[in-house]
Amino acid sequence: MPDRSGSSDTGAGAASAGGTGRRVVAPALVGRVGELAALTAAVSAPPSVVTVVGEAGVGKTRLVSELLRLPEMTGRRVLVGRCHPIREAFPLGPIVEALAGVGDQVHGLGLSEVAGAVRPLLPELAPWLPPAPEPLDDRASQRHRVFRGLVDVLGALSPVVLVVEDLHWVDEQTSDFLAYLLAVSPPGLTAVVTYRGEQAGPHLRAVPATLPAGTTRAHVALAPLSEAETGALAAGILGTDGVSQQFARHLWERTSGLPFAVEEVLALVRERGLLVQRGDRWARRALDRLEVPRGIRESTLERVLRLSTAARRIAEAAAVLQAPVGLSVLAAMTGGEGLVEALEEAIGHGVLVETDGAFGFRHALAAQAVYESLSTPRRTALHGRAATALGALSPPPLGRIAHHQRQADELAPWAVTAEAAADQAVQLADDAEAVRLLADVLRHAPLDARQRGRIAVKLGWAAIHALRAEEALELLPAAIGEDLPPPVRGEIRLLVSLLLNETGGDPQAERRLLVEAAADLDDRPDLQALTMVALGVPSTPGVPIAEHLMWTARALALATEVDDRLVEAHILGKAGMVLVSVGDPSWRDLADRLQRLTAGTPRQRREANAYLSIGWEACLAGHLDVAGSLLAAGLRSAAAQENRRLELGFRSAQVFLAFCRGQWDGLAQEVALLVEQLSDYPRFRIDVDVVAGCLALARGELDQARQRLADASQLAERLGDLPVLPAAVDAATRAALAQGDVEAAVAGVRRCRSLLTAKDTPVPLARLLPAAVEALVAAGERDEADDLVRLVTEELRDRDVPLLPAALHYARGILAADADALLLAAEEYRRVGAGHEAVRARERATGLLLDAGDERGVPLLREAVRAYEALGATWDLNRALGLARRYGVGLPARHRGGRRGYGAALSPRERQVAELAATGRTNKEIAEALVLSATTVEKHLGAVMRKLSIRSRTELARLMAVGTSKDGGFPS
Repeated sequence: MPDRSGSSDTGAGAASAGGTGRRVVAPALVGRVGELAALTAAVSAPPSVVTVVGEAGVGKTRLVSELLRLPEMTGRRVLVGRCHPIREAFPLGPIVEALAGVGDQVHGLGLSEVAGAVRPLLPELAPWLPPAPEPLDDRASQRHRVFRGLVDVLGALSPVVLVVEDLHWVDEQTSDFLAYLLAVSPPGLTAVVTYRGEQAGPHLRAVPATLPAGTTRAHVALAPLSEAETGALAAGILGTDGVSQQFARHLWERTSGLPFAVEEVLALVRERGLLVQRGDRWARRALDRLEVPRGIRESTLERVLRLSTAARRIAEAAAVLQAPVGLSVLAAMTGGEGLVEALEEAIGHGVLVETDGAFGFRHALAAQAVYESLSTPRRTALHGRAATALGALSPPPLGRIAHHQRQADELAPWAVTAEAAADQAVQLADDAEAVRLLADVLRHAPLDARQRGRIAVKLGWAAIHALRAEEALELLPAAIGEDLPPPVRGEIRLLVSLLLNETGGDPQAERRLLVEAAADLDDRPDLQALTMVALGVPSTPGVPIAEHLMWTARALALATEVDDRLVEAHILGKAGMVLVSVGDPSWRDLADRLQRLTAGTPRQRREANAYLSIGWEACLAGHLDVAGSLLAAGLRSAAAQENRRLELGFRSAQVFLAFCRGQWDGLAQEVALLVEQLSDYPRFRIDVDVVAGCLALARGELDQARQRLADASQLAERLGDLPVLPAAVDAATRAALAQGDVEAAVAGVRRCRSLLTAKDTPVPLARLLPAAVEALVAAGERDEADDLVRLVTEELRDRDVPLLPAALHYARGILAADADALLLAAEEYRRVGAGHEAVRARERATGLLLDAGDERGVPLLREAVRAYEALGATWDLNRALGLARRYGVGLPARHRGGRRGYGAALSPRERQVAELAATGRTNKEIAEALVLSATTVEKHLGAVMRKLSIRSRTELARLMAVGTSKDGGFPS
């Protein structure tokens, strides 16, 4: 940040007016005492975030400059970067600008390995940075790694103040980084950002929205100066003790109290000779001669018009350029003759300023005023000269050149330059900027077929990496044409189908595009294999499973012809997923091949995604141990840690796996967190919503459970995600039966069966079968239940379906009221690791045994009670307790208040009470849910608050939200 004394958003040192060294800016800050104090307090208590917002010219930069000069800043490193109105195809420009000058200050600071990822961005720091890590195949992951590296460097430089000015011009990647940085908030960091509130979009306002606990925040909204403050500012600029109230009012009315406008107006009236200096005082002419123009535009233009023709041409060139430039660019735009004299004149009159050897306007508002005064032909000509002049620089600033070519209506050269700028952006992992440039070219440039196809392909890949599917989908379908070469046409079709899949679009349209792409891509076996394996995924309604398997086999055959390890990993993952879903045991061979290919540790995105594909489907099919191994390895991978989408996918799958295994401790909190984080990922959200509905059922919240499960089922149907559907229908069926809604239970079972059999994918029926038989028996449809058992037995007899033996034993146990069959089911469920299903089967057998007077039911019931209590399955527990009361089964004394055996930790019952209280339930509602008296609930709640050292239910809810725990107590 330059050390200057201006009182508005300027980027220059103290300027003079009229060429005689007269001050343009005030030596002291005026009217911002409270705002400066708020900023100082925040900076003094890092980690902290300071936002300074206000309209153009109101004094944001001056306020920050004053802040950085205070004694409280001693010992802190100050790093300053700025956003610019014309974007260059260079990611994180303001952050790079801020860090580029730190040099050997990073030497010996103990940087971690991830700091090496910033080497391509900051070659100036390379001698002191760790080696660059192995590149990742996914630009989103690579970008996340760079973010981590930058945070590591900033944290090592602490205590540090990072200033980013003019955030209203921020590029998407810098905005994303700032959001990431503020979410992390290194202990010694203060971030100061300035922006114009009226130009701030939603993504900008969200940058400082979510801050971690313990982060100090100051938000200062600068208003224009009052009449009195305007007079004080004028006095400071004029170097006098004060001005008259009449003069202050006159000036305030014509400048609206904007400090920059006050500076400009005073510079103008002095140039007019309306203010004269007599000794150390200023005298003014009669007020009626002070016809000061209102606002900034008129005063700036009048000052420019007072320049010589040569100096005025320099000012016009600078206005078109919008950013400071060197002498060579100005010379190329204006002819060069008399350049130095003209430039000195413009600087002497305070119209232009010099900053680090570059020349430009003191404020963007002044540049805008001059630019808007130019005629259209003059502007167009100057933009053309600007493009030519900037093109002579080395390296050429492609983004700025493209901007000027576009404004000069040079559309053909603009298309070439913009494409080159997009290529540069992609190389630097700034895919969002590439999408912006390429989409603009595809919309507006005159392109031949070859250019159109090439740019459409680049746009499609950039949109996938930047998660900007909607914008690309507006343009790419229209780019497909018969005049394109088949490989190009096929690649565009593949890209459109991938983007449709990303947005949850029409699966039929997606499939048509893939089939057409497969026919076009004979000369691209890599892309053809990817297309075929996508066609193998059974997600499109109405397509026989045999056709999907045909495409899967073709993709596997073609994979041997592709010399690309990442493509091979992708195909193995998707093909393995499909084969698991149909119970084909050869999926195990593909999983083994994948693990050999990756040496058991996925490193790149496609490798990790392959682990997710097989691991997730294995979890649904009941291969819980294999699923656990693959998902854990994938989540540990660098690719998953650097890729938000992939990380969320693994976490969603692990949530489902934990539910299936009966590992419910802390599961509700992780589910609640994921539900918020998955709003943009509907396919992952289905799985988490199913678990949320199942947990709600386990807590006895039947209405909530049924609604949530119904919503998840509808989304699964819409997206063709049928394998997860039986888990949702199973829980919804049990909830409906508990409420006596047999008709709804049977309807849900029949619909699910119909969808799965129509798709010829009976494997998921093994998860649905137990609840389906219970519903059909309850409805008196025993023949239909028998038919379903026969169908599942015949269809799955020779398939690899771990849940099948348990499901068949359970179904036969219900049909024959056979406790031994149900106990066999419980043992089979236990064997595959399905803990909750095992306990439910055991409880169901217990009821039959106790009905028959068989004493084996007593220890089994006690075992079920302990298991439900350990799970926190309140609804199941209360059902088992009711069974004990009905048959007079004595149970071991259960701990009241948590004193005996639990110490300072919560007992299972206290934990149940705490969880329900934290959701806002009253004591009466908790008592009804847990089959307790209100007095007992009150006793438990008192014990909870004593053990957790809290005084209110509000604090209890907060503890649940943040996941605080005491010795394994509430919450986990």
